[in-house]
Amino acid sequence: MNRRIVAFLFMGFFGIPTFVQAQAEPEEIAMATNEFQDSFYEALKQKGIENYDKAIVSLEKCLKSQPDDAAVHYELGKNYLALKNYESAYASFDKATSIDPKNKWFWVGMYDVTYATKSYTQGILVLQKLIPLDPNFKEDLVTLYMATNQYDKALELINQLNETVGKSDQREAYKIRILSQGKYQNTEIDHLIGQIEKFPKEESNYVDLIYRYSKNNEVEKMLEVAKKLEREIPSSEWAQVSLFKFHIEKNDGPKAIQSMNVVLASKKIDTKIKHRVLNEFLLFAGKNPQYDADLEKAISMLEADPTVPVAKEVGNFYYNKKQWEKAAKYYEKALATDPNLPLETPILLLQSYTEMKQFEVLSKKAQSLLERYPSQPHFYYYAGLGYNQLQQFKKAKDVLETGIDYVIENPVLETNFYIQLGETFNGLGDMAKKDFFFSKANQLVKEKK
Repeated sequence: MNRRIVAFLFMGFFGIPTFVQAQAEPEEIAMATNEFQDSFYEALKQKGIENYDKAIVSLEKCLKSQPDDAAVHYELGKNYLALKNYESAYASFDKATSIDPKNKWFWVGMYDVTYATKSYTQGILVLQKLIPLDPNFKEDLVTLYMATNQYDKALELINQLNETVGKSDQREAYKIRILSQGKYQNTEIDHLIGQIEKFPKEESNYVDLIYRYSKNNEVEKMLEVAKKLEREIPSSEWAQVSLFKFHIEKNDGPKAIQSMNVVLASKKIDTKIKHRVLNEFLLFAGKNPQYDADLEKAISMLEADPTVPVAKEVGNFYYNKKQWEKAAKYYEKALATDPNLPLETPILLLQSYTEMKQFEVLSKKAQSLLERYPSQPHFYYYAGLGYNQLQQFKKAKDVLETGIDYVIENPVLETNFYIQLGETFNGLGDMAKKDFFFSKANQLVKEKK
C-alpha cells in the first residue's frame, strides 16, 4: 500500500459534543460527560494493550450516551478490524463516514476492510470517496483497477499520474503489463503523440513512441519521430539517427560517420534502428570504398549484439555484389564469432574462395568443415574441387566418392559431383571412368531441361 494510517487516538476526546438534556441537572450533565470520557479513555487503553474485546465494551458504553459520536464509531471499527470481524468493522467505519463524511480517516478505515477482505470492487467505490480528500490514494486506485482487470481505467489513470506527479517503477510495470496486450498499442501511441504535442521538449515521450513503433516493426515511423526529435532537441542521441540520414543524403561522409558512431554506441537507441543505420552506411561505403575502415569499426560496435549476425549480413551484401574478397573476409569473421551459423554461410564462404581461385585455402577450409559436419555433401564437393585444381587427384577421388553418397534429391549438386569426378579420373588417366561420370553429368543436365 502507498499510504499508512496515522493513529487517531484523541479524536473522540476533542470531538466530544457537549452532552445537554433540557431537564438534566448540572451535576447529572457533568457525571454523564465524565462517564463518557472515562469509557473512551479506557477503550484507548485496552486497545493499546491489544485487549480489543474490552475496548469494544467500553466504546459501546460511550454510544449509550452519545450514539452519533463519529470518533467512537471509528474506534469501534479499528477494534473490530483488529479482531478480523470485518463485517462489524466496515459497518462501524461506514457509520462514522455518514456522520462526518469529510474526515478522510473514516474512509481509510473502510478501505482497509475492503483491502483485507480482497473486496476490490467495493474498495474502488470507497477510494472514489476518499481521493477528493487525499489525492495520494490515486496510486491505490491504479492497483485496484489492475486487480479487477479494468485496464482502460488503469491506463488512463497511470498516464494522468505520470504527467502530474512523474513516473514510478510500479506504474511503469503495470503499464508494460497492459501494453503487452495488443489492443492497447494504438491507445498508447495516440497518447504519446498527444504528449509530444503538449511537451515537445520532453525526450522520453519521443523515445517511448519510437519503442512502440519498433514493437510494430514500423521503421519508417520510428525515423519520422527521430527526425522530429532532432528538430526539438538537437543534442539528443536519438536525434543523431535523423542527422545521420540527412548527412548520408548529402553525401557528407565524415558527418554521417560522426552521427553513426553516436547512434551505435548509444545504450538508449533501439537495436533495429542501429542495424538500419549500419545497413545504410554499408550501401554508402559500397560506393565509397575510402570509408571501409569506418565500416569495420561500425561492424565491430554491433558484433556483441546476439540478435543479428552483423558480419554475416555484411558478407551477404558483398557476395551479392560479387566482391568475393570482402564477402569471404566477413563470412570468416561471422563464423569465428558464431561457428553455429546456418550452413548457408560456410557454403557461401567456400564459393567465394572458388570465385577467387584460392584453391588451397578452399580445400583446407572445406576439409576442416567436414570434421564438424561429416555428412554435409557440399563440403565434400568443395574439398574435391580444390584438390582437383591443385592436381591432388587421389585426395579428390577419396573425398568425392565419399561425399556423393550423402547427396539426396539435389540434382544440381549431384551434377557438379559427377563433373568433378570426371575431372579427377581424367587427372588419374582413367578415361573410361572419366567418360562415365561426364556422361552421367550430361544426362542430369538433359533431364533438367
